[in-house]
Amino acid sequence: MKNSWNFWGLLALGICLILAVGKFTGSKRTVNVKGLATQEVAADHVTWPLVVKDVDNDLMSLYSSMSGKTDRIVSFLKANGIDSNEISIAAPTVFDRKANEYSNENIVSRYQMQQVVTVSSDNIDKVRELMSRQGELLEQGIATTSDYEYQVSFDFNGLNELKPQMVETATRNAREVAQKFADDSDSRLGKIQTASQGQFSISDRDSNTPWIKVVRVVTSVTYYLK
Repeated sequence: MKNSWNFWGLLALGICLILAVGKFTGSKRTVNVKGLATQEVAADHVTWPLVVKDVDNDLMSLYSSMSGKTDRIVSFLKANGIDSNEISIAAPTVFDRKANEYSNENIVSRYQMQQVVTVSSDNIDKVRELMSRQGELLEQGIATTSDYEYQVSFDFNGLNELKPQMVETATRNAREVAQKFADDSDSRLGKIQTASQGQFSISDRDSNTPWIKVVRVVTSVTYYLK
């Protein structure tokens, strides 16, 4: 009987060891890595608002003066290669300074008017050239002003064409990192367990060249290690 119990005890121990070894060898070792892809591209669209402001005590005279200035701006743009469908003129806005309860009683000109002429074009080089020639408008008595609400913006709309190539590059870079990790750990790189693509981001290369963009994407990949 004692020998019988020893036999069954050893058998049970052996089964436990087999199960333990099976669980250990069956567990999957993985490595999670990230791959980065970046690419510089040129902006393909520009929005250029030209803000004009003027003051006067007579509202009709002010409106007439503002209309003349916007007409000359449009003529300047068209004469230098900007198409009519690339130009839009916003309705003028008027501010009555004396209607402001905090206004100074010594106001010389009661009314202030603002109007915005906006160029929306794919011709980046032409618009940049005209931006540098705004002095020609000053010679005609037209001063375009800077306004935090109306800023020049350069955009890139060709992201869909870049996505496949950039994702491929980011994934390849992730695999190179994973392969290095596998080599250093005396392992063999296996198949992909999971993969996820991060968000694409588009930013200015720097503050001095907003018409040059940097497109960036990061992919996260988990590989099996053997």
